[in-house]
Amino acid sequence: MRHKTSTDIFTYWERIRGNADAPLRSLIQPSAIGHILPELFILENTVDDNPRFRLAGTAICNLMGRELRGENFAALWAGSQHDDPVRIAAGVMKHVVPALVHATGYCISGRSMTFEMILLPVRTSSDTCDRLLGCLTPTVYAPWLGNERLEFLALDRSRLLRERRVRLVDAPPHPDPANLLPHQESTSLGEWVRRKLIQAKNGARQG
Repeated sequence: MRHKTSTDIFTYWERIRGNADAPLRSLIQPSAIGHILPELFILENTVDDNPRFRLAGTAICNLMGRELRGENFAALWAGSQHDDPVRIAAGVMKHVVPALVHATGYCISGRSMTFEMILLPVRTSSDTCDRLLGCLTPTVYAPWLGNERLEFLALDRSRLLRERRVRLVDAPPHPDPANLLPHQESTSLGEWVRRKLIQAKNGARQG
C-alpha cells in the first residue's frame, strides 16, 4: 500500500476488528473516516458470488461518470477481464482475507491512470461475511480526473494481505457499537452518505 487513503482505511479496519478476522458492519462509524468517504465503497455479495455496489463515494462515481449504487462490481472492469476482479472480491468475503489490487483506468480519449484498490472483508453477523469495504484512489492526481470519465478498469496485479497477524488483545472480538458513540450519534455509513448527498444537491439548487 502506497496511497494514504488505502493506508488510512486499512488502519481503521484493523483497529475496529480487534482480534477478530473482520469487523462487524455495525462498528463502522462514518465520522471516523469522513475525510476519505468520497473514495470509499461497499460491496455486498449475492447468492451467485457476483458482488454489487451497495454504496459508492462521490469521487468514485465522478471517475466513472455515473452513480454506481446497485451496479455489479464487474461493470467497472474490461469486458474480457471482469471475471478475475469479481473472483478476487468474492474470495475476500469467502475467505475473510483482505486484498490489494492495482489497476489502470482508461478513457475513450486514450488517457489512462493507475489506481490502487484495497478490499476489506466486513461481517453482517458473527457467522456471516457478505460485505466488503473498499477504496479506489489514483496513484497520482491529474487535472482531467473526474472531468473525463473512465470507460473501464483493467486489472494489473493483485495480492492477498496474508502477512497481517491476528492480534491477541483483551478486548472482545466485536465490541458493542453503543460503547463507541452515544446512541443518538451512531449513524450507519449508508445513512450518513445519503444525508451528505442530499445536502450537496440542495446546496447546488440554492446556488
